[in-house]
Amino acid sequence: MENNNENKQQRGRGRPIRRVVIAGGGTAGWMAAAALARTLGKVLDIKLVESDDIGTVGVGEATIPSLVHFHRLLDIGEQEFMAATRATFKLGISFESWRARGEDYIHSFGMTGTDHWTAGFQHFWLKGRDRGLASDYGDYCLELVASQEKRFGHLPNQGINYAYHLDATRYARYLRRFSEHFGAQRIEAKIASVDTDPATGDITALVLDSGTRIEGDLFIDCTGFRSLLLGQTMGVEYEDWSQWLFNDCAIAVQTESTGPAVPLTRSMAHDWGWQWRIPLQHRTGNGIVFSSRHTDEATARATLLGNIEGKVLTEPRVIRFTPGQRKKVWAGNCIGLGLASGFLEPIESTSIHLIQRGIVRLLQIFPTHGVQQSDIDEFNAQAEEDIRTIRDFIILHYKVTNRRDTPYWHDAATMPVPDSLQHRIDLFRDSARVFREGNELFAENSWVQVMLGQGMTPERWHPSADLMGDDELRGFLDGIKNGVRRTVSQLPPHQQYVERYCPAGKP
Repeated sequence: MENNNENKQQRGRGRPIRRVVIAGGGTAGWMAAAALARTLGKVLDIKLVESDDIGTVGVGEATIPSLVHFHRLLDIGEQEFMAATRATFKLGISFESWRARGEDYIHSFGMTGTDHWTAGFQHFWLKGRDRGLASDYGDYCLELVASQEKRFGHLPNQGINYAYHLDATRYARYLRRFSEHFGAQRIEAKIASVDTDPATGDITALVLDSGTRIEGDLFIDCTGFRSLLLGQTMGVEYEDWSQWLFNDCAIAVQTESTGPAVPLTRSMAHDWGWQWRIPLQHRTGNGIVFSSRHTDEATARATLLGNIEGKVLTEPRVIRFTPGQRKKVWAGNCIGLGLASGFLEPIESTSIHLIQRGIVRLLQIFPTHGVQQSDIDEFNAQAEEDIRTIRDFIILHYKVTNRRDTPYWHDAATMPVPDSLQHRIDLFRDSARVFREGNELFAENSWVQVMLGQGMTPERWHPSADLMGDDELRGFLDGIKNGVRRTVSQLPPHQQYVERYCPAGKP
Protein backbone atom coordinates (compact mmCIF):
# COMPACT_ATOMS: atom_id res chain seq x y z
CA MET A 1 0.00 0.00 0.00
CA GLU A 2 2.78 2.39 0.91
CA ASN A 3 4.62 1.75 -2.37
CA ASN A 4 1.46 2.30 -4.43
CA ASN A 5 0.85 5.58 -2.65
CA GLU A 6 4.44 6.64 -3.26
CA ASN A 7 4.10 5.99 -7.00
CA LYS A 8 0.88 7.97 -7.14
CA GLN A 9 2.39 10.82 -5.19
CA GLN A 10 4.99 11.50 -7.90
CA ARG A 11 2.22 12.97 -10.08
CA GLY A 12 0.04 16.09 -9.81
CA ARG A 13 2.13 17.81 -7.16
CA GLY A 14 2.35 21.36 -8.55
CA ARG A 15 -0.64 22.92 -6.73
CA PRO A 16 0.35 25.97 -4.64
CA ILE A 17 -0.09 25.60 -0.89
CA ARG A 18 -2.60 28.11 0.40
CA ARG A 19 -4.72 26.07 2.82
CA VAL A 20 -3.16 24.21 5.75
CA VAL A 21 -5.37 21.90 7.81
CA ILE A 22 -4.16 20.61 11.18
CA ALA A 23 -5.91 17.48 12.42
CA GLY A 24 -5.90 17.41 16.21
CA GLY A 25 -4.93 19.92 18.86
CA GLY A 26 -2.93 19.31 22.01
CA THR A 27 0.67 20.41 22.25
CA ALA A 28 1.63 19.29 18.73
CA GLY A 29 -1.37 20.81 16.98
CA TRP A 30 -1.25 24.17 18.68
CA MET A 31 2.53 24.50 18.43
CA ALA A 32 2.15 23.98 14.68
CA ALA A 33 -0.72 26.45 14.46
CA ALA A 34 1.18 29.04 16.49
CA ALA A 35 4.32 28.86 14.37
CA LEU A 36 2.51 28.82 11.03
CA ALA A 37 0.14 31.62 11.98
CA ARG A 38 2.88 33.80 13.45
CA THR A 39 5.16 33.48 10.42
CA LEU A 40 2.89 32.77 7.42
CA GLY A 41 -0.56 33.65 8.70
CA LYS A 42 -0.93 36.56 6.27
CA VAL A 43 -0.60 34.30 3.22
CA LEU A 44 -2.08 31.02 4.49
CA ASP A 45 -5.53 29.87 5.52
CA ILE A 46 -4.87 27.81 8.67
CA LYS A 47 -7.56 25.63 10.21
CA LEU A 48 -7.22 23.29 13.19
CA VAL A 49 -9.83 20.61 13.82
CA GLU A 50 -10.14 19.18 17.32
CA SER A 51 -12.84 17.84 19.60
CA ASP A 52 -13.21 18.56 23.29
CA ASP A 53 -14.53 14.99 23.60
CA ILE A 54 -11.18 13.50 22.57
CA GLY A 55 -8.60 13.75 25.31
CA THR A 56 -4.91 14.36 24.74
CA VAL A 57 -1.99 12.58 26.38
CA GLY A 58 -0.97 15.89 27.96
CA VAL A 59 1.86 14.59 30.16
CA GLY A 60 4.77 16.16 28.26
CA GLU A 61 5.36 18.69 31.01
CA ALA A 62 9.15 18.75 31.17
CA THR A 63 11.06 20.42 28.36
CA ILE A 64 14.60 21.13 27.21
CA PRO A 65 16.30 24.46 26.32
CA SER A 66 15.31 24.34 22.65
CA LEU A 67 11.79 25.44 23.66
CA VAL A 68 13.23 28.70 25.00
CA HIS A 69 14.65 29.40 21.53
CA PHE A 70 11.38 28.39 19.84
CA HIS A 71 9.49 30.93 21.92
CA ARG A 72 12.03 33.61 21.07
CA LEU A 73 11.55 32.91 17.37
CA LEU A 74 7.80 33.43 17.76
CA ASP A 75 8.26 36.44 20.05
CA ILE A 76 6.36 34.76 22.89
CA GLY A 77 6.80 36.70 26.13
CA GLU A 78 8.38 34.43 28.72
CA GLN A 79 6.76 35.93 31.79
CA GLU A 80 3.29 35.87 30.25
CA PHE A 81 3.73 32.30 28.99
CA MET A 82 5.07 31.03 32.33
CA ALA A 83 2.29 32.68 34.31
CA ALA A 84 -0.37 31.25 31.99
CA THR A 85 1.04 27.71 32.11
CA ARG A 86 2.02 27.75 35.82
CA ALA A 87 5.55 27.02 34.67
CA THR A 88 8.76 26.71 36.67
CA PHE A 89 12.36 26.63 35.49
CA LYS A 90 14.32 23.47 34.79
CA LEU A 91 18.11 23.12 34.86
CA GLY A 92 18.40 19.38 34.32
CA ILE A 93 17.28 15.90 35.32
CA SER A 94 18.19 14.03 38.48
CA PHE A 95 18.72 10.32 37.75
CA GLU A 96 18.26 8.41 40.97
CA SER A 97 19.39 4.78 41.34
CA TRP A 98 20.12 4.46 37.63
CA ARG A 99 23.82 3.68 37.92
CA ALA A 100 23.26 1.46 40.94
CA ARG A 101 20.79 1.38 43.81
CA GLY A 102 21.19 4.47 45.93
CA GLU A 103 23.61 6.18 43.53
CA ASP A 104 22.41 9.35 41.81
CA TYR A 105 23.68 11.85 39.27
CA ILE A 106 22.35 14.89 37.39
CA HIS A 107 22.26 15.43 33.65
CA SER A 108 22.22 19.21 33.50
CA PHE A 109 21.98 21.76 30.74
CA GLY A 110 24.90 23.90 29.73
CA MET A 111 28.63 23.24 29.65
CA THR A 112 30.92 21.60 32.19
CA GLY A 113 34.32 23.22 32.60
CA THR A 114 36.28 24.70 29.72
CA ASP A 115 37.31 22.74 26.65
CA HIS A 116 40.65 22.96 24.87
CA TRP A 117 40.57 22.96 21.08
CA THR A 118 42.20 19.54 21.06
CA ALA A 119 40.16 17.90 23.79
CA GLY A 120 37.07 18.30 25.93
CA PHE A 121 37.14 19.26 29.60
CA GLN A 122 36.53 15.65 30.65
CA HIS A 123 40.12 14.79 29.69
CA PHE A 124 41.57 17.36 32.08
CA TRP A 125 39.12 16.33 34.78
CA LEU A 126 40.05 12.66 34.38
CA LYS A 127 43.73 13.45 34.87
CA GLY A 128 42.88 15.70 37.83
CA ARG A 129 40.86 12.94 39.46
CA ASP A 130 43.70 10.48 38.89
CA ARG A 131 46.09 12.94 40.58
CA GLY A 132 43.70 13.67 43.45
CA LEU A 133 43.17 17.25 42.27
CA ALA A 134 39.56 17.13 41.06
CA SER A 135 36.22 16.88 42.86
CA ASP A 136 32.92 15.62 41.35
CA TYR A 137 32.53 16.28 37.64
CA GLY A 138 29.33 18.23 38.28
CA ASP A 139 31.14 20.76 40.48
CA TYR A 140 32.41 22.43 37.32
CA CYS A 141 28.97 23.05 35.77
CA LEU A 142 26.97 26.17 36.68
CA GLU A 143 23.56 24.71 35.88
CA LEU A 144 24.23 21.51 37.81
CA VAL A 145 25.40 23.23 40.97
CA ALA A 146 22.52 25.73 40.78
CA SER A 147 20.06 22.85 40.53
CA GLN A 148 21.60 21.14 43.54
CA GLU A 149 21.35 24.39 45.50
CA LYS A 150 17.75 24.92 44.24
CA ARG A 151 18.67 28.34 42.87
CA PHE A 152 17.85 30.12 39.64
CA GLY A 153 18.12 33.53 38.00
CA HIS A 154 18.58 34.94 34.54
CA LEU A 155 22.16 35.95 33.82
CA PRO A 156 23.54 38.50 31.33
CA ASN A 157 24.16 37.35 27.76
CA GLN A 158 22.02 34.25 28.28
CA GLY A 159 24.63 32.99 30.69
CA ILE A 160 22.53 30.18 32.11
CA ASN A 161 20.91 27.38 30.09
CA TYR A 162 17.44 26.36 31.17
CA ALA A 163 14.09 24.96 30.11
CA TYR A 164 10.64 24.77 31.70
CA HIS A 165 8.28 22.57 33.61
CA LEU A 166 4.80 23.47 32.34
CA ASP A 167 1.16 22.43 32.45
CA ALA A 168 0.62 20.82 29.04
CA THR A 169 -3.12 21.45 28.97
CA ARG A 170 -2.66 25.12 29.81
CA TYR A 171 0.14 25.35 27.26
CA ALA A 172 -2.16 24.18 24.46
CA ARG A 173 -4.78 26.67 25.64
CA TYR A 174 -2.21 29.48 25.67
CA LEU A 175 -0.99 28.62 22.17
CA ARG A 176 -4.57 28.50 20.91
CA ARG A 177 -5.13 32.12 21.96
CA PHE A 178 -1.78 33.06 20.44
CA SER A 179 -2.60 31.30 17.16
CA GLU A 180 -6.07 32.76 16.85
CA HIS A 181 -4.65 36.24 17.33
CA PHE A 182 -2.61 35.69 14.17
CA GLY A 183 -5.50 34.29 12.16
CA ALA A 184 -5.64 30.54 12.79
CA GLN A 185 -9.18 29.14 12.97
CA ARG A 186 -10.26 26.41 15.35
CA ILE A 187 -13.05 24.05 14.34
CA GLU A 188 -14.70 22.05 17.12
CA ALA A 189 -15.58 18.67 15.60
CA LYS A 190 -14.70 15.03 15.34
CA ILE A 191 -13.16 13.72 12.14
CA ALA A 192 -15.43 11.06 10.66
CA SER A 193 -13.33 10.18 7.62
CA VAL A 194 -10.57 11.40 5.32
CA ASP A 195 -11.01 11.95 1.58
CA THR A 196 -8.13 11.32 -0.82
CA ASP A 197 -7.44 11.94 -4.49
CA PRO A 198 -7.64 8.59 -6.32
CA ALA A 199 -5.04 9.74 -8.84
CA THR A 200 -2.31 10.91 -6.47
CA GLY A 201 -3.24 9.41 -3.12
CA ASP A 202 -3.00 12.87 -1.55
CA ILE A 203 -5.47 13.96 1.10
CA THR A 204 -8.12 16.34 -0.20
CA ALA A 205 -10.33 16.94 2.83
CA LEU A 206 -11.26 15.98 6.37
CA VAL A 207 -14.90 14.94 6.63
CA LEU A 208 -16.37 16.00 9.98
CA ASP A 209 -19.05 14.19 11.96
CA SER A 210 -21.50 16.87 10.78
CA GLY A 211 -20.77 15.98 7.16
CA THR A 212 -18.82 19.19 6.52
CA ARG A 213 -15.70 18.83 4.40
CA ILE A 214 -12.59 20.79 5.40
CA GLU A 215 -10.52 20.97 2.26
CA GLY A 216 -6.81 21.74 2.24
CA ASP A 217 -3.60 21.68 0.26
CA LEU A 218 -1.32 20.53 3.08
CA PHE A 219 -2.40 18.44 6.08
CA ILE A 220 -0.61 18.11 9.41
CA ASP A 221 -1.44 15.02 11.45
CA CYS A 222 -1.55 15.70 15.19
CA THR A 223 -4.07 12.97 16.02
CA GLY A 224 -1.84 11.22 18.54
CA PHE A 225 -1.10 7.53 18.65
CA ARG A 226 -3.91 6.63 16.24
CA SER A 227 -2.14 8.58 13.45
CA LEU A 228 -5.37 8.98 11.51
CA LEU A 229 -3.81 10.73 8.53
CA LEU A 230 -0.20 9.59 8.26
CA GLY A 231 -0.67 6.02 9.46
CA GLN A 232 -4.25 5.03 8.68
CA THR A 233 -4.91 7.11 5.56
CA MET A 234 -1.47 7.35 3.94
CA GLY A 235 -0.51 3.84 5.01
CA VAL A 236 2.93 4.73 6.41
CA GLU A 237 4.24 1.79 8.41
CA TYR A 238 5.54 2.00 11.97
CA GLU A 239 9.05 0.90 12.95
CA ASP A 240 9.02 -0.79 16.37
CA TRP A 241 12.05 -0.16 18.62
CA SER A 242 10.94 -2.22 21.60
CA GLN A 243 13.91 -4.60 21.16
CA TRP A 244 15.98 -1.76 22.69
CA LEU A 245 13.40 0.21 24.64
CA PHE A 246 11.42 -2.19 26.80
CA ASN A 247 9.00 0.28 28.35
CA ASP A 248 5.57 0.27 26.73
CA CYS A 249 3.22 1.64 29.40
CA ALA A 250 2.94 4.72 31.57
CA ILE A 251 0.64 5.81 34.38
CA ALA A 252 0.25 9.51 35.10
CA VAL A 253 -1.26 11.30 38.10
CA GLN A 254 -1.26 14.85 39.46
CA THR A 255 -0.75 15.77 43.11
CA GLU A 256 -0.75 18.85 45.26
CA SER A 257 2.56 20.59 45.80
CA THR A 258 4.11 19.92 49.19
CA GLY A 259 7.02 22.35 49.20
CA PRO A 260 9.06 24.81 47.14
CA ALA A 261 9.43 23.87 43.48
CA VAL A 262 12.94 22.75 42.54
CA PRO A 263 14.52 23.46 39.13
CA LEU A 264 14.95 19.75 38.40
CA THR A 265 12.94 16.93 36.92
CA ARG A 266 13.35 13.82 39.05
CA SER A 267 13.74 10.41 37.39
CA MET A 268 13.65 7.60 39.96
CA ALA A 269 14.56 4.11 38.80
CA HIS A 270 12.47 1.13 39.91
CA ASP A 271 12.92 -2.59 39.41
CA TRP A 272 11.10 -2.58 36.02
CA GLY A 273 11.01 1.06 34.91
CA TRP A 274 11.24 4.55 36.32
CA GLN A 275 9.15 7.31 37.87
CA TRP A 276 9.03 11.02 37.10
CA ARG A 277 8.26 13.99 39.34
CA ILE A 278 7.79 17.43 37.76
CA PRO A 279 7.19 20.47 40.01
CA LEU A 280 4.88 23.21 38.69
CA GLN A 281 3.69 26.36 40.44
CA HIS A 282 0.28 24.94 41.36
CA ARG A 283 0.82 21.17 41.50
CA THR A 284 3.21 18.32 40.80
CA GLY A 285 3.13 16.05 37.78
CA ASN A 286 3.91 12.40 38.50
CA GLY A 287 4.10 9.26 36.47
CA ILE A 288 5.68 5.89 36.10
CA VAL A 289 7.00 4.30 32.91
CA PHE A 290 7.38 0.54 32.84
CA SER A 291 7.80 -2.61 30.80
CA SER A 292 4.73 -4.86 30.69
CA ARG A 293 7.11 -7.75 29.99
CA HIS A 294 8.68 -7.25 33.43
CA THR A 295 5.76 -6.22 35.65
CA ASP A 296 2.00 -5.70 35.57
CA GLU A 297 -0.17 -2.60 35.66
CA ALA A 298 -1.41 -3.20 39.19
CA THR A 299 2.13 -3.38 40.58
CA ALA A 300 3.21 -0.27 38.69
CA ARG A 301 0.16 1.67 39.87
CA ALA A 302 0.69 0.66 43.50
CA THR A 303 4.37 1.60 43.29
CA LEU A 304 3.55 5.01 41.83
CA LEU A 305 0.89 5.82 44.42
CA GLY A 306 3.19 4.61 47.17
CA ASN A 307 5.99 6.94 46.07
CA ILE A 308 4.27 10.29 45.61
CA GLU A 309 3.98 13.32 47.84
CA GLY A 310 0.85 15.36 48.43
CA LYS A 311 -2.86 14.77 47.91
CA VAL A 312 -3.83 13.02 44.66
CA LEU A 313 -5.76 15.42 42.41
CA THR A 314 -6.60 13.19 39.45
CA GLU A 315 -7.44 9.58 38.76
CA PRO A 316 -4.31 7.74 37.56
CA ARG A 317 -4.36 7.50 33.76
CA VAL A 318 -2.83 4.59 31.85
CA ILE A 319 -1.03 5.29 28.56
CA ARG A 320 0.07 2.40 26.37
CA PHE A 321 2.56 2.91 23.58
CA THR A 322 5.02 1.24 21.26
CA PRO A 323 8.39 2.99 21.12
CA GLY A 324 9.39 3.77 17.57
CA GLN A 325 8.85 5.99 14.56
CA ARG A 326 6.83 6.06 11.35
CA LYS A 327 9.10 5.09 8.48
CA LYS A 328 8.25 8.46 6.95
CA VAL A 329 6.95 11.53 8.70
CA TRP A 330 6.04 13.28 5.43
CA ALA A 331 4.08 11.32 2.85
CA GLY A 332 2.27 12.97 -0.04
CA ASN A 333 0.76 16.18 1.26
CA CYS A 334 0.63 14.96 4.87
CA ILE A 335 3.15 15.59 7.66
CA GLY A 336 2.99 13.87 11.03
CA LEU A 337 3.94 15.68 14.22
CA GLY A 338 4.16 14.45 17.80
CA LEU A 339 2.70 11.07 18.65
CA ALA A 340 1.26 10.67 15.16
CA SER A 341 4.81 10.31 13.83
CA GLY A 342 6.39 8.28 16.63
CA PHE A 343 7.12 8.13 20.33
CA LEU A 344 10.11 7.85 22.63
CA GLU A 345 9.62 7.62 26.36
CA PRO A 346 9.99 10.96 28.19
CA ILE A 347 13.21 10.13 30.04
CA GLU A 348 15.06 13.07 28.46
CA SER A 349 12.01 15.29 27.80
CA THR A 350 12.44 15.17 24.02
CA SER A 351 8.83 14.88 22.82
CA ILE A 352 8.13 18.61 22.54
CA HIS A 353 11.58 19.14 21.02
CA LEU A 354 10.79 16.71 18.18
CA ILE A 355 7.52 18.51 17.52
CA GLN A 356 9.38 21.80 17.42
CA ARG A 357 12.08 20.45 15.09
CA GLY A 358 9.44 19.21 12.66
CA ILE A 359 7.69 22.59 12.67
CA VAL A 360 10.88 24.60 12.16
CA ARG A 361 11.98 22.25 9.39
CA LEU A 362 8.62 22.68 7.66
CA LEU A 363 8.86 26.45 7.86
CA GLN A 364 12.38 26.41 6.44
CA ILE A 365 11.33 24.45 3.34
CA PHE A 366 7.66 25.39 3.21
CA PRO A 367 6.30 24.22 -0.18
CA THR A 368 4.58 27.46 -1.18
CA HIS A 369 4.54 26.59 -4.88
CA GLY A 370 3.64 22.94 -4.40
CA VAL A 371 4.93 19.80 -2.76
CA GLN A 372 8.14 18.45 -4.30
CA GLN A 373 9.52 14.97 -3.74
CA SER A 374 12.99 16.39 -3.12
CA ASP A 375 11.60 18.39 -0.18
CA ILE A 376 9.83 15.32 1.17
CA ASP A 377 12.98 13.22 0.94
CA GLU A 378 15.13 15.84 2.67
CA PHE A 379 12.56 16.39 5.40
CA ASN A 380 12.30 12.66 6.09
CA ALA A 381 16.07 12.18 6.08
CA GLN A 382 16.57 14.96 8.62
CA ALA A 383 13.69 13.72 10.79
CA GLU A 384 15.09 10.19 10.77
CA GLU A 385 18.51 11.45 11.83
CA ASP A 386 17.00 13.54 14.63
CA ILE A 387 15.08 10.73 16.24
CA ARG A 388 17.79 8.10 15.65
CA THR A 389 20.38 10.04 17.64
CA ILE A 390 17.86 10.76 20.39
CA ARG A 391 16.88 7.07 20.41
CA ASP A 392 20.51 6.09 20.91
CA PHE A 393 20.93 8.58 23.73
CA ILE A 394 17.91 7.14 25.52
CA ILE A 395 19.07 3.55 25.05
CA LEU A 396 22.40 4.58 26.59
CA HIS A 397 20.71 5.08 29.97
CA TYR A 398 19.71 1.42 30.06
CA LYS A 399 22.72 -0.18 28.41
CA VAL A 400 25.45 1.54 30.45
CA THR A 401 24.65 0.75 34.06
CA ASN A 402 26.06 -1.27 36.91
CA ARG A 403 22.62 -2.63 37.74
CA ARG A 404 21.98 -6.33 37.19
CA ASP A 405 19.77 -6.81 40.26
CA THR A 406 16.45 -7.48 38.48
CA PRO A 407 15.53 -9.19 35.19
CA TYR A 408 14.63 -5.80 33.70
CA TRP A 409 18.01 -4.22 34.39
CA HIS A 410 19.90 -7.37 33.51
CA ASP A 411 18.12 -7.62 30.17
CA ALA A 412 18.74 -3.93 29.43
CA ALA A 413 22.43 -4.00 30.33
CA THR A 414 23.15 -7.15 28.31
CA MET A 415 21.09 -6.44 25.18
CA PRO A 416 22.74 -5.76 21.80
CA VAL A 417 22.38 -2.10 20.85
CA PRO A 418 22.47 -0.26 17.50
CA ASP A 419 25.94 -0.09 15.96
CA SER A 420 25.79 3.70 16.04
CA LEU A 421 25.43 3.67 19.82
CA GLN A 422 27.95 0.87 20.39
CA HIS A 423 30.55 2.93 18.56
CA ARG A 424 29.97 5.90 20.88
CA ILE A 425 30.22 3.68 23.94
CA ASP A 426 33.43 2.04 22.74
CA LEU A 427 34.96 5.38 21.79
CA PHE A 428 34.30 6.93 25.17
CA ARG A 429 35.39 3.87 27.13
CA ASP A 430 38.63 3.61 25.17
CA SER A 431 39.61 7.28 24.92
CA ALA A 432 37.05 9.55 26.68
CA ARG A 433 36.21 11.02 23.29
CA VAL A 434 32.75 12.13 22.18
CA PHE A 435 31.95 13.52 18.76
CA ARG A 436 28.69 15.23 17.93
CA GLU A 437 27.03 14.22 14.67
CA GLY A 438 25.77 17.09 12.51
CA ASN A 439 22.93 18.97 14.17
CA GLU A 440 22.00 16.29 16.67
CA LEU A 441 20.23 17.47 19.79
CA PHE A 442 22.51 16.32 22.58
CA ALA A 443 25.88 18.02 22.74
CA GLU A 444 29.12 16.34 23.77
CA ASN A 445 28.68 17.42 27.37
CA SER A 446 25.35 15.61 27.63
CA TRP A 447 26.90 12.36 26.47
CA VAL A 448 29.80 12.82 28.89
CA GLN A 449 27.54 13.58 31.86
CA VAL A 450 25.36 10.55 31.24
CA MET A 451 28.15 8.10 30.48
CA LEU A 452 30.12 9.15 33.56
CA GLY A 453 26.92 9.31 35.59
CA GLN A 454 25.88 5.83 34.55
CA GLY A 455 29.19 4.47 35.75
CA MET A 456 31.46 4.32 32.71
CA THR A 457 35.13 5.13 33.35
CA PRO A 458 37.34 5.85 30.30
CA GLU A 459 40.64 4.01 30.12
CA ARG A 460 42.73 7.04 29.12
CA TRP A 461 42.64 10.76 28.48
CA HIS A 462 43.98 12.98 25.73
CA PRO A 463 47.72 13.79 25.93
CA SER A 464 46.89 17.53 25.99
CA ALA A 465 45.99 17.08 29.64
CA ASP A 466 49.51 15.78 30.37
CA LEU A 467 51.01 19.08 29.30
CA MET A 468 49.80 20.58 32.58
CA GLY A 469 51.76 20.03 35.75
CA ASP A 470 49.94 19.42 39.02
CA ASP A 471 50.02 23.05 40.16
CA GLU A 472 48.76 24.36 36.83
CA LEU A 473 46.05 21.71 36.62
CA ARG A 474 44.95 22.36 40.19
CA GLY A 475 44.71 26.08 39.47
CA PHE A 476 42.78 25.44 36.26
CA LEU A 477 40.22 23.16 37.95
CA ASP A 478 39.86 25.23 41.11
CA GLY A 479 39.39 28.41 39.09
CA ILE A 480 36.43 26.92 37.24
CA LYS A 481 34.87 25.41 40.36
CA ASN A 482 35.25 28.57 42.41
CA GLY A 483 33.78 30.66 39.60
CA VAL A 484 30.75 28.40 39.46
CA ARG A 485 30.27 28.64 43.23
CA ARG A 486 30.53 32.42 43.23
CA THR A 487 27.90 32.76 40.51
CA VAL A 488 25.51 30.28 42.11
CA SER A 489 25.80 31.98 45.50
CA GLN A 490 24.45 35.18 43.93
CA LEU A 491 21.34 33.49 42.51
CA PRO A 492 18.11 33.64 44.51
CA PRO A 493 16.18 30.53 45.57
CA HIS A 494 14.27 29.14 42.61
CA GLN A 495 10.85 29.31 44.26
CA GLN A 496 11.40 32.92 45.28
CA TYR A 497 12.49 33.89 41.77
CA VAL A 498 9.44 32.24 40.17
CA GLU A 499 7.05 33.97 42.57
CA ARG A 500 8.55 37.33 41.66
CA TYR A 501 9.14 36.80 37.95
CA CYS A 502 6.06 34.94 36.69
CA PRO A 503 3.36 34.42 39.37
CA ALA A 504 0.48 32.27 38.22
CA GLY A 505 -2.19 34.14 36.32
CA LYS A 506 -5.91 33.60 36.14
CA PRO A 507 -7.25 30.04 35.85
